[in-house]
Amino acid sequence: MAENKLKEPLLKKKYYENCSGCKVEQLKELKRGLPIRELVSIWIVVLCTALPIASLFPFIYFMTRDFQIAKREEDIGYYAGYVGCAFMVGRALTSVFWGMIADRYGRKPVIIIGTTTVVIFNTLFGLSVNFWMALITRFLLGSLNGTLAPIKAYASEIFREEHQGLGMSTVSTAWGIGLVIGPALGGFLAQPAEKFPSIFSKESLFGKFPYFLPCLTISAFAFGVTIASCHLPETLHKHDEEDVSSDVSYDALERAASDTEVKQHKEAGATAKKSLFQNWPLMSSIIVYCVFSLYEMAYTEIFSLWAVSPRKYGGLAYSTENVGEVLAISGFGLLFCQFSLFPYFEKILGPIMLARVTGILCIPLLTSFTYIATLSGFGLDVLINCASVLMNVLTVSNTTGLFILQNKAVDQHERGAANGIALTAMSLFKAAGPAGAGALFSWAQKRQYAAFLPGDQMVLFVLNAVDAIGVLMTFKPFLAQRQQ
Repeated sequence: MAENKLKEPLLKKKYYENCSGCKVEQLKELKRGLPIRELVSIWIVVLCTALPIASLFPFIYFMTRDFQIAKREEDIGYYAGYVGCAFMVGRALTSVFWGMIADRYGRKPVIIIGTTTVVIFNTLFGLSVNFWMALITRFLLGSLNGTLAPIKAYASEIFREEHQGLGMSTVSTAWGIGLVIGPALGGFLAQPAEKFPSIFSKESLFGKFPYFLPCLTISAFAFGVTIASCHLPETLHKHDEEDVSSDVSYDALERAASDTEVKQHKEAGATAKKSLFQNWPLMSSIIVYCVFSLYEMAYTEIFSLWAVSPRKYGGLAYSTENVGEVLAISGFGLLFCQFSLFPYFEKILGPIMLARVTGILCIPLLTSFTYIATLSGFGLDVLINCASVLMNVLTVSNTTGLFILQNKAVDQHERGAANGIALTAMSLFKAAGPAGAGALFSWAQKRQYAAFLPGDQMVLFVLNAVDAIGVLMTFKPFLAQRQQ
């Protein structure tokens, strides 16, 4: 009995009976061991959000061609870029709004709205009959899906302090996996009537809408995640006046002291929010994070466009199924490396050196794609798969290191606002990625016989230039690290 009393804390936190956030805090105090259930919940929500972002890239070239909006074959990439960036444009415009809603009404409602949005608008995108329908549904999918910022805040609130690093790593890892598995699904399942004529006839729904099956598959997964999300505990604290009056009975002097304390707390909170933009370790890490995110998104779109483009334009003439196979292998390689190798190298190198080294290694690796395109047969398959795995591992490790760095730049109570700022900025850069990449790819295909960097060499040169800028920004005095 005496032993149990010794284990109780001397100063207990005050909990409110009807507050869901307080209930979560109580459970955190009682629970010991690895929080498997919470990790799985965050994993599937982030994966649901990430899957539709890049799932269209393997087939967007063929989808845009089928819309017959491009007058020339070389212009297909130009229009495909607009569809690819519509999601990020929508998300950039509404990220702050959804963050405010999450802070006002809770993380759980915004998460459920976001997963429901995937169910509805990702399905409608697969049923698009023209360019404008595809553009609008992708824009609405991005603008109404505000899940990422709240789930980052949720990950910092649902775990005990010793597991918060693992929770943040789960968010970034699931995000990276989704950006690889999504295109793999798009590549495997697009045009099923041509790939699996014994199962899908050309007169069936999937024959009339050849890009509906991958969208429907992701939407079905999102539907299951939506149902599961209804059972998530809410972590936002909501203390009603009744709760306060029933639990507190102080005299007038003590109430006045309490009011003064609350006022000081609000002023401190306002100062903290205002000072985030003056926090250079945070802002510099966000800027570098955005540059590498732009590089990552541009590479994702260009790789798929380049792989399916004809040989006469320097591409590989791959089918969507071939692209899906390459990306599936990359996804498994990424999953293995993120869980086995990334924690080891991050611990040895640290997030800054990790971002710097991975960024430098991307330059010669991406340059080799020009020479890989000259191969054929088994040699081409082996090298392109190896190069794709390495590129995805390097780019995701790069952005994950910077994600860790920006969360270390602020205190725990500031991470929600910091993640909201980072998400808005990142969305703007990622919106520019597909649009710029599509326009660049289309322009490069028209200059196959130029004297300086002909064809796809110009595309790779521009991508390497963006990567080099990001690497240079990881050095002092630009990138600063918070003094612990």
